[in-house]
Amino acid sequence: MSAESVSGGPSWTKPRARGVAGADSGAPRIWSLSADAAAGASTLAKATATPGGSARELEAPVGGAGAPGRRRGIRFRGLGLPVYTALALLFLLIPIAYTFVFSFNNSGKLNIAWQGFTLDKWTNVCAAQGVCEAFANSILVGVVATVLATALGTAIAIALVRYRFRARSAISLLLFLPMATPEVVLGAGLAAQFLSLGVNKGLVTIIIAHTMFCISFVVVTVKARVASLDPALEEAGRDLYGSAVAVFWRITFPLLLPGIAAAALLSFALSFDDFIITNFNSGAVDTFPKFIYIAAARGIPAEANVVASAVFILAIVIVVVAQVTRAARAARLARLRG
Repeated sequence: MSAESVSGGPSWTKPRARGVAGADSGAPRIWSLSADAAAGASTLAKATATPGGSARELEAPVGGAGAPGRRRGIRFRGLGLPVYTALALLFLLIPIAYTFVFSFNNSGKLNIAWQGFTLDKWTNVCAAQGVCEAFANSILVGVVATVLATALGTAIAIALVRYRFRARSAISLLLFLPMATPEVVLGAGLAAQFLSLGVNKGLVTIIIAHTMFCISFVVVTVKARVASLDPALEEAGRDLYGSAVAVFWRITFPLLLPGIAAAALLSFALSFDDFIITNFNSGAVDTFPKFIYIAAARGIPAEANVVASAVFILAIVIVVVAQVTRAARAARLARLRG
């Protein structure tokens, strides 16, 4: 292949095509390059001619520091990111810290201004009228709703993953509706249904309402666990002459237990914390969130701060124990494998 200088830049001669109708009659075809393209081709030729030069040339950035079209990410230099993280955590923890500190406030009916340090609120939590009753109702509703929602949601999740039946897709879609529906709409709709059926509102209606919206979260959580379970393990149990019940309780259930436990904890937290749906369907019964809402108009007693602080501390303890247990189990397995 020959090269000639045409129009101030290098050029390449394209050989004449043979055996093609309409080909040029022996005259070579000249392809010209502009000055910029010629300079780029020359640079690339020099880079590839030198060992290791290709990588150096190809890694070079295109354009200078101010070249248009280059994307620049947001960079935190120095203390920018730590300060931003600390401010975000401070913003999230201020209400919790306020609740914990004012649980030791030596106050009367109003727990707004600091009156002095005392432990009486922690040692006599039920001194404020209605606090312990509301907390007990929340615990009762949360436990019953969690058990029902976990049992029903686990069965539904297994059926949706392992079996094929009519309206399977429609059921999966309907299970997501309580999660996507605003709580005001859901609570008002349930209240209208109970009213049309003539059902008196109380603990039973609260449990039914909480079970209904908790089922969706249980199905989503357990469904992911069931999908990751290898069916060959259950088939191996049946090959060893295990009955369907024995295979479920000895193989399937232990493997699903982490997902079921996570779904149960999520359901209890949602049920214990719910106010909007509860307020529509509770009638004269008070739960702890409803008690806090009503008491906020005249001043939340310090005993309520004690209950809230105790629940928060208990949740932190459960999370820490779970993480420590998991780490110890992982270390033990690694030691056995090693």
